Amino acid sequence: MYRDWESNRDLTVHGKMLDPLSHPCRALVPLLKRSLLWAPAPSLGDGSDSGLSDSEESVFSGLEDSGSDSSEDSTEGQNGAGSDEGHSRTEKTTGQQADRTPSTSPRIEATSEQGTHEYAEDSSDEEDVRNTVGNVPLQWYDDFPHVGYDLDGRRIYKPVRTRDELDQFLDKMEDPDYWRTVQDRMTGYDVRLTDEQVALVQRLQRGQFGDISFDPYEPAVDFFSGDLMIHPVTNRPADKRSFIPSLVEKEKVSRMVHAIKMGWIQPRRPQDPTPNFYDLWAQEDPSAVLGRHKMHVPAPKLALPGHAESYNPPPEYLPSEEERLAWEQQEPSERKLNFLPRKFPSLRAVPAYGRFIHERFERCLDLYLCPRQRKMRVNVDPDDLIPKLPRPRDLQPFPTCQALVYRGHSDLVRCLSVSPGGQWLASGSDDGSVRLWEVATARCMRTVSVGGVVKSVSWNPHPTICLVAVAVEDTVLLLNPALGDRLVVGSTDQMLGTFTPPEEPALQPARWLEASEEERQQGLRLRICHGKGHTQVLIHQLSRRRSQSPFRRSHGQVQCVAFHPVRPFLLVASQRSVRLYHLLRQELTKKLMPNCKWVSSLAVHPAGDNLICGSYDSKLVWFDLDLSTKPYRVLRHHKKALRAVAFHPRYPLFASGSDDGSVIVCHGMVYNDLLQNPLLVPVKVLRGHTLTRDLGVLDVAFHPTQPWVFSSGADGTVRLFT
Repeated sequence: MYRDWESNRDLTVHGKMLDPLSHPCRALVPLLKRSLLWAPAPSLGDGSDSGLSDSEESVFSGLEDSGSDSSEDSTEGQNGAGSDEGHSRTEKTTGQQADRTPSTSPRIEATSEQGTHEYAEDSSDEEDVRNTVGNVPLQWYDDFPHVGYDLDGRRIYKPVRTRDELDQFLDKMEDPDYWRTVQDRMTGYDVRLTDEQVALVQRLQRGQFGDISFDPYEPAVDFFSGDLMIHPVTNRPADKRSFIPSLVEKEKVSRMVHAIKMGWIQPRRPQDPTPNFYDLWAQEDPSAVLGRHKMHVPAPKLALPGHAESYNPPPEYLPSEEERLAWEQQEPSERKLNFLPRKFPSLRAVPAYGRFIHERFERCLDLYLCPRQRKMRVNVDPDDLIPKLPRPRDLQPFPTCQALVYRGHSDLVRCLSVSPGGQWLASGSDDGSVRLWEVATARCMRTVSVGGVVKSVSWNPHPTICLVAVAVEDTVLLLNPALGDRLVVGSTDQMLGTFTPPEEPALQPARWLEASEEERQQGLRLRICHGKGHTQVLIHQLSRRRSQSPFRRSHGQVQCVAFHPVRPFLLVASQRSVRLYHLLRQELTKKLMPNCKWVSSLAVHPAGDNLICGSYDSKLVWFDLDLSTKPYRVLRHHKKALRAVAFHPRYPLFASGSDDGSVIVCHGMVYNDLLQNPLLVPVKVLRGHTLTRDLGVLDVAFHPTQPWVFSSGADGTVRLFT
């Protein structure tokens, strides 16, 4: 006879009544209840699943039977055969029906005999329904109706789950033991935890020990103490070797005696009981800046009282009524004195000072907030800050004074060029003329009218060709000045006359036009007209009369161009950068960044490894092409915009002309040793041009053989400094 102890029913195993609350194995009651009430389902072939009663279906679905005894009796009577068949494997029906205790009685009666031992008969029902699947993962059985096998090899079927979420929610609201019900993963059944199991879980969650009787704070017992004891801990008799002298120790002692005799081991000297004192500052340099005594910072001193603090000050220290009102209206921080001088007949009539405590407090703040670190004053000689530069007299020769003035232009002179031999000078002006001068006498040898503003003029650098190129608006004019050696003049005209035009003229970005007879009498030989729509840089070949555009497009507005004196490079200066192109490879080699707002002029050193740029923001930038694309040195000697820069072809000189009307000549020595930086020293400031329309010097050029410099200005003159 079985009785569910949760519903006050008797539970009997083989005629023995068990009290679940008093039995020592009360923790096994849920498992025993599961083994007795929930028998394994019959095989699939029996077809007896349809004979299950409502109560048995509720058992398989996980519901606790909470109905009355009469309803259970009726269902058991109707389906007795089915229940006997289901339980025949786990129990033997005794045929005896025990007395039912009322459902209201909380006590479970024991019907077993008192004299019988409680372990005399033991049932293996729990083992019969135990899941013996082992360590096989249970998710393998997710798609099967069973969850494992028992000891006999029969399938252990999963409980039928016909409850939806609404039923589970009702159980959660109505069942008082819902919070202590868990699901057994091995069998799939719901197990109700006992009070002991709940208490065990709560202790583990709090980080306590599982055993409630364990005391983690019990006093420790010291088996060995530090106290000296009379009797030994062990009573083992001493060894025989403890009474016999050791031969190993005898050998060690003999070696130490021999070492003492030989002087290898010195005996310990008695220590001197007098204490030793060390001077921490014995090794300190007395002349050091960080010396201990030199770092002393005295407290700030109070200002000594003056006549204004006197009780009987002179009349000139006493304020008038207007001064007193003005003093009262001022802010306390703006007042010169914190008090008003007053006059008293005697010292006894002076009252107490009202701001005494306030001033004492400020004095205390001054004392403990005073910076206790002395500011290190750097004793630097001002002469040491000036770089060690050579004297200008050691850097001679260079132009120092004005020698000649070339007058004749009626408007500002924009450009200059000196012949390769240094005998002739060409100048272009806004008056629409190009004048040819003799350098030594300042005599105008020839004037060529070009009919427009001359932007640039340049003499052919080859001494065997007598040609001058003049840039007027969008046209380049080639002039034969007919000065100097007549053989050179004749050979130049012969070289120009030997050209034979091709039968099919190639398409070029510029048109080459022959000069008329009247223009030839003035010296004009060729006219190169730039077409519209081309790039801003064109290269012309005079012998073949060809023009080519090396770039598809220009990067910004081109300011000036220059050929490299040694290598096949072309330098193109735009407003913010200077690009270096390789003409043979047809590629960009370098891009120099002068860090200027607007580049105005460009000049290349005769050796070709350095160049200078002038800008309208009064900067002269020196570049070392082998060093970096950034400026090596930036010189700011001029006060206004730079218009022109130039290198001397022989001497280590370079000059710059500015709108401030001055020409500054600098010594620029470039050494053959690559590890030595160039020496840049300004040596002379040359003045002579007058400012016209806020313009000063517009162009500078050096004599090819002498240390002379030419300058053209907005005043319409050309000046020679020697």
